[in-house]
Amino acid sequence: MPDTATFMLERLTRWGIKRIYGYPGDGINGLMGAFHELGDRLEFIQTRHEEIASFAATAHAKFTGEVGVCMATSGPGAIHMLNGLYDAKLDHQPVVAIIGQQKRMSLGANYQQEVDLNTLYKDVASEYLMTVMAPTQAQHVIDRAVRIAKASRSVTAVIVPEDVQEMPYEEPPRAHGAVYSSLGFSTPVLRPRDEDLQRAAEILNKGEKVAMLIGQGAAHAQDEVVQVAELLGAGVAKALNGRAALPDDLPFVTGSIGLLGTKPSYDMVMDCDTLLIVGSNFPYAEWLPEEGSCRAVQIDIDGRLLGMRYSPTEANLVGDSKDTLQALIPMLKRKEDRSWRQRIESEIERWWRLMDDRAHLDAEPINPQLVFAELSGRLPERCILTSDSGSATNWWARHLRLRTGMDAALSGTLATMCPAVPYALGAKFAFPDRPVIACLGDGAMQMLGNAALIDIAHYSERWRNRQCVILVLNNRDLNQVTWEQRVLSGDPKLEASQVLPAFNFARYAEGLGIKGIRVERPDQVGPAWDEALSSPGPVLYEAITDPEVPPLPPHIKFEQAKKLAKALPGDPHTARVVTQALKGKIEEFTTR
Repeated sequence: MPDTATFMLERLTRWGIKRIYGYPGDGINGLMGAFHELGDRLEFIQTRHEEIASFAATAHAKFTGEVGVCMATSGPGAIHMLNGLYDAKLDHQPVVAIIGQQKRMSLGANYQQEVDLNTLYKDVASEYLMTVMAPTQAQHVIDRAVRIAKASRSVTAVIVPEDVQEMPYEEPPRAHGAVYSSLGFSTPVLRPRDEDLQRAAEILNKGEKVAMLIGQGAAHAQDEVVQVAELLGAGVAKALNGRAALPDDLPFVTGSIGLLGTKPSYDMVMDCDTLLIVGSNFPYAEWLPEEGSCRAVQIDIDGRLLGMRYSPTEANLVGDSKDTLQALIPMLKRKEDRSWRQRIESEIERWWRLMDDRAHLDAEPINPQLVFAELSGRLPERCILTSDSGSATNWWARHLRLRTGMDAALSGTLATMCPAVPYALGAKFAFPDRPVIACLGDGAMQMLGNAALIDIAHYSERWRNRQCVILVLNNRDLNQVTWEQRVLSGDPKLEASQVLPAFNFARYAEGLGIKGIRVERPDQVGPAWDEALSSPGPVLYEAITDPEVPPLPPHIKFEQAKKLAKALPGDPHTARVVTQALKGKIEEFTTR
């Protein structure tokens, strides 16, 4: 009979788990030893930090739809993993965390590395958190952890004390209180009742200016979204988590919505008389129509998320996006008046011209928008794009024009720093034949990216397609927060908190055996992308960019302008801020 640790890992393989991201420690010695027994059926991917492991597991879930798994030792290891797990929880991704714990007889004695893991994890793993107290419990705990993660699209966690890991596994006895468990989970067909669909169709059919807002929940329903948009003459805006839910080269796709979004998305949503929200929990009311100004229909697989972002949503439909839209389409009538759609498409064309004009404005030394504009047309087929949180996210959201077959992800709801490079690691293991491009700023790269780059270098020989480009915008500024201080708080830049230490990322990459490219002039940007994307292995693309290029929102509100004006007199870079902001707004008014 195997020990309990071996049984638990073997059970995970029977659920289809092929790899676990983590970092070793004596709290999981039994589990580490059990990997010997599994051979090539289950692989332990050692990352440089437990946070990288949880981000990589989250990326696996985001890009595959499968359960991602990460593992950490007791105490500090479990603590380190939390941030990536919260990223999964808030973006509704199925991830299972396996965590070690001190021996059962040690608990309650203030023992070394003893942490109350049940208290620590009860929020992040609120759907299911269990400590395996006896070998006979192991089977149903693993089964429930995986099944509940799938069913709830959330984080579950299993805590395993050291002594339990090493005990011989025992089947539950044929006795009162014993629990038996089985493998298997099938996704149901989930759609609303016909009468609810009919009510939604009546609302949509009456609308003259219909807008659609889709999120990550619509990513598997691209054909249906396109068909609905064609019938209703609608434009389609995308929440940031749904960045890849529909290609950007479709003429009616307005791009992202919100502070990091586009002006066509803002204008369409503010002017529509009917809004259809599909698979999105976009939370920012200020970027949605004014309350009561339009009629709304919402589709979401989780009924708990319906009717809480816009009021009123007259038809709240619980269902899978694809199943629901397929049932709804026969009830919709094609709108013969296409003037609303034509207006949207005209604004989208103008927006892309504006983005190109803004990207080519002078800066000191490089306009960060140019880096993304030059990448956009060069994106490899079927590439996977990851983004961090920061000002780089603005350019990633606005300037990259995704095509069919591409995928993208970021920390949408938690909006944490540091996932971009760990996401790239998880993406390469999930899809070793596809090129991956991670985009981030120097703050996130210094915080965790440099460590994750070691993992990229270490594992890259194993991937069939070794293309993996890490783009770092080096402006020596925690840029997003700098601009938030100016625009949201009316405070000048505080250099003590915002200025970063100098660091040559390209040279660091070369020390790891990765090709490093350092771009210091605008004329180098395009050729450097050609060099990076033609390289057979990982590349660190470092662009020295201007921190005073403002990440202008699609619509500047009066209150924001007032606070920026308040911040400027005491700001150390007032002249450059004003110059760059004026350049961007002049381009907006002159682009036709």
